[in-house]
Amino acid sequence: MSHVVVPAEPLGRLSDSWRHCVGTGRLNLALRADYQESLALVQRDVGFRYIRGHGLLSDDMGVLRVSQGETRYSFTYLDQVFDRFLELGVRPFVELGFMPTALASGEDTVFWWKGNITPPRDHGEWAALVRAVVAHLVDRYGLDEVRTWPIEVWNEPNLVNFWKDADQDAYFRLYETTARVIKDVDAGLRVGGPAISPGSDEWWAPFAEFVTARDVPVDFVSRHAYTSGPAQHVPFGTYQTLQPPRSLLEQFEAPRRHLAGTALAGLPVHITEFNTSYRPDNPIHDTAYNAAYLAPVLTGGTDLVDSYSYWTFCDVFEEENVPTSLFHGGFGLLTHRQLPKPTYHLYAFMARMGAHVLARGEDHLVCRDDDGRVTVLAWQPVGGTDEPGAPERHAVRLSVPVPGERAFTRRERVNEHDGNAFAAWRELGRPRSPGRRELEVLRDCARPAVEHRAHAVAGGRVELDLALSRHEVTFVEVLPVRPEEHPGLDDRRLLGGSDDRLVAGRPVPGTA
Repeated sequence: MSHVVVPAEPLGRLSDSWRHCVGTGRLNLALRADYQESLALVQRDVGFRYIRGHGLLSDDMGVLRVSQGETRYSFTYLDQVFDRFLELGVRPFVELGFMPTALASGEDTVFWWKGNITPPRDHGEWAALVRAVVAHLVDRYGLDEVRTWPIEVWNEPNLVNFWKDADQDAYFRLYETTARVIKDVDAGLRVGGPAISPGSDEWWAPFAEFVTARDVPVDFVSRHAYTSGPAQHVPFGTYQTLQPPRSLLEQFEAPRRHLAGTALAGLPVHITEFNTSYRPDNPIHDTAYNAAYLAPVLTGGTDLVDSYSYWTFCDVFEEENVPTSLFHGGFGLLTHRQLPKPTYHLYAFMARMGAHVLARGEDHLVCRDDDGRVTVLAWQPVGGTDEPGAPERHAVRLSVPVPGERAFTRRERVNEHDGNAFAAWRELGRPRSPGRRELEVLRDCARPAVEHRAHAVAGGRVELDLALSRHEVTFVEVLPVRPEEHPGLDDRRLLGGSDDRLVAGRPVPGTA
């Protein structure tokens, strides 16, 4: 166990790139009450800046309607969704897709809800649709506002699941048509792509060559990152192997590495999807392991890319049909009915970190605010499938700078037992549709365990000896104490005694 002496002077500000964006199920789901309640909770506790999801142009959003040969662009649902996003303090990260049936060149679809993945039968009709949508957004929300919204062209066109035959030339043509239309509406609007999935870095060079040769607008580049292996299907579920967490950080770095020396070098890089597993039915997403696994990614990715978007904020999500159980391995930080998973707490802890970074390590991040408050995020390091399993305990020792003579610490724990509704759900027998009482129990069990202590500050420092349980993520807040005691105060005179570590309200030296 190493002892880290945390510097008093900051290394720099903590980047906000970790919460710049979050993913969502298809946009039609945003019309549901459970979805909106979940997003409101996430925005209260985390505060994402942007939200990205599929299906903006799919039939269930009703944007393109044709009746008796007449075409109408309808924004009834789109307006409701985007209005609600903005009311909750999150902006759209616009993904243009999938293909409306009336414009599609074929019948190939993806997901239970059948998003059409074929190119447009007529690029002029597609261009007219894009123009109508973007012009409507500008008209409704204002040019200055919509200029802040990234517009991404399609989703994972390198996969046959999402783009017919993964036809690169067809995607490049779609990208060019779309980008030029968007810039024709307003040159200040931001457009980018190619939103490729992991394992297809060979797309970067051709994409850069194409847009450079044809002078096609590109304001940012995007890709996705996952670390899971092939799907091992079981009834209503999937298991997969995992690469180590550092693989995600390597994937974050890939676009800049592959675009170095091209005309696209230096553009903003957005990881518009990332998680451990790419399956919406893998129980790994519900676990404390998932939180511990992603902690070094969340803290380590801040300086690598402009954003990395967790996929997704809640389990209101139906790519593999309607979920059959409350816990089902969904991507969400929250289950249906707003039960926080351990990874939700990781994000909520990160949202409470101080503004200035004091120290980073393989198992900790230490920050400070201008008022002297010090925050610590610590976790047990874990590996992937082929690495040794995590031991039952992990120790983190930190010497943190604190002004004054006394300090107060508040610690919250999430691990295999604490703050873990998934563990409680299993102990309850895995009820697929919990009743009111069971939901109340699960909600209580989802709360992180809390402890607090008084500390004497010695030499301007407080010593923190943090013993972490298996797969634990812990958050510690260290607050300088400004005493307001008065003569005659003596807690030893309280009936029933008092904490032996306190004498007249003061911490006894050596008991911190």
